[in-house]
Parts: sequence; structure tokens; C-alpha cells
Amino acid sequence: MLHANELIKLGDDCRIGPGTILCDNDSHKVALSVEGRAGVPDAAPVVLEDNVWIGMNCIILKGVHIEKNTIIAAGSVVTKDCIANSIYGGNPAKWIKYIE
Repeated sequence: MLHANELIKLGDDCRIGPGTILCDNDSHKVALSVEGRAGVPDAAPVVLEDNVWIGMNCIILKGVHIEKNTIIAAGSVVTKDCIANSIYGGNPAKWIKYIE
């Protein structure tokens, strides 16, 4: 599922597993009052470079940049940028190892 207010950019040959959510915004503002929750939520681009593989049931949050040739393990929640040629996994997703 794509939830875009600003930009979700996918490079060539990206694979995204079923049940995965890419979201470039907070969906709503955080406030106690209805008036405080009104308006446009904060947003930041989500960028997946070429040959990124996202496992099933992952969540990729706003502002994340995933560099080329990176694998995100199933069920991961990605909150920060991911470097190229690596595997990430967990909640929140952490670097696991480089891909040879």
C-alpha cells in the first residue's frame, strides 16, 4: 500500500512483498483537540533506489532513503536510511550485514 502526500519514488527492479506499507507522512497531526489534528500532516519523501527488495508486511516510514541493492527482512519497520548492498531487519529495522 502506498500512502503519499509528497513523494514515494521507486527505482528500477524494486520488489515489494504483500502487505507492505510505504508512507511519506504521519497521516494526521498529534494533538488533543480536533482543531489541532486538522490540516496537512508532516511529510518527507520515501526513496527506494534500484534493486531494493522489501519483504512482506514491512512498514517504510516518512523520510526514509533505501540505497541500491538493499534487502529489508519481512515484518520490519524502517524508520531510518539504509545503506547500499546491505540487509536490514527488525522493529525498528537495524543493519544486519553486507551482501557479498
